[in-house]
Amino acid sequence: MTARFLLRGGCVLTLGAKTANHAEADVLIDDGRVAEVGPGLRARDAEVVDATDTIVMPGFVDTHRHAWRSLFRNLGERGSSAAAPVSAADLGDLYRPEDVYAATLIGLLGAVEAGITTVVDWCDLPLDDASADAALQAHADAGLRTVFVHAARGRDEDDPATRRVLTRLTGAAGPSTTFALGSELGGNDPGRIGGDRALARELGTPVQVHAGAWSPGAVARLAAEGHLGSDVTLVHCSHFDDTDLAAIAASGASVTLAPSSEMAGGLGSPPIQELIDLGIRPGLGVDDERVAPGDLFAQMRATISLQHATVFDRKLAGKAGLPKLMSTRDVIRFATSEGARVAGVSGVTGSIEPGKQADLTVLRTDRPNIFPINDPIGAVVWGMDTSNVDWVFAAGRILMREGVLQADVPRARSLATAAQERVAGAGGLVVGAAPRGEG
Repeated sequence: MTARFLLRGGCVLTLGAKTANHAEADVLIDDGRVAEVGPGLRARDAEVVDATDTIVMPGFVDTHRHAWRSLFRNLGERGSSAAAPVSAADLGDLYRPEDVYAATLIGLLGAVEAGITTVVDWCDLPLDDASADAALQAHADAGLRTVFVHAARGRDEDDPATRRVLTRLTGAAGPSTTFALGSELGGNDPGRIGGDRALARELGTPVQVHAGAWSPGAVARLAAEGHLGSDVTLVHCSHFDDTDLAAIAASGASVTLAPSSEMAGGLGSPPIQELIDLGIRPGLGVDDERVAPGDLFAQMRATISLQHATVFDRKLAGKAGLPKLMSTRDVIRFATSEGARVAGVSGVTGSIEPGKQADLTVLRTDRPNIFPINDPIGAVVWGMDTSNVDWVFAAGRILMREGVLQADVPRARSLATAAQERVAGAGGLVVGAAPRGEG
């Protein structure tokens, strides 16, 4: 029998372009898709989920995350200190396939627990076939929707073997995983982007470009050489000048920001206001859990707080023509519907609309950290955190039920512990305890 669920009596934020939000309504899920949205729906043999005192909304879309770095969450500056032989990022060279699987699985399960139903996973490990297969298996086992970005270091787009590997991987991805080609530019070489984009077109995939450390004007040069377009997503964008941003807007390329990681990791403040001024609406991502929270509640707050600070700084400086303050309605769309567009999955997720995949999160509104609710969207953006996540559905499948992950969490923890100890030990990195002399 096909699983059917009726989420009854919640505040429903559809966040669709043409669908209304509801102070109280039901959502019927049938065959993995949203079948109906509205008050007083009939159960029709569905499992009824009491959504009283909750907000039902689209699952969050994390548009940029390095899931393999989940083994070294919250390590921060200790991961790149002079006392450590290698940084946590460089430890990727030591990963075995079983380590890739463990890190990716625990990272994606953490995303589910944060109400995220889609993750764009930027895999910039030195991937061989076994490691790539391990990552894809973790995607399948985690159960959420993913975009696997193949951004292996040292990849040669002109090598026929590269094409064979990438073609095989695109076919090996599960039904909830799509594929993108990642380009990690070094030396501001626009030719590399051109080669990667040509390969991506040959494979029928979009291309994502890590653009955090480029010099100003580099993206404008890319655009002038015809290397930007609607199939390109630029990640970070912290050092772009006005010509770069104008080139992005004119080309139709997308942008994803990871504000917490960008500011904590040394990339600088993301150009949020400058993007908005040009009509560019970004997606939001976690990026690197070594220096950033693994949820989009934090990313939404960082984004809206930084934009507000920008406006107030201009006001204090006596500047005229101040932009509007970003609204909670704006930023929640960056984390859902706009994020789905940036990730290339807007046709199937990002809003609660009949016919779309049932990728939903149900957030409790009766917890003391958020009660009483004065404005539902404001509550999600300003007040909620992962403790409010109650149910999570991906393609109609329950991934979290009444605050409990529907996964073998002890197994995932055991695998992650073994992988962390092995990789850290091989790299000479001490983890798991405060350094001597610290509290």
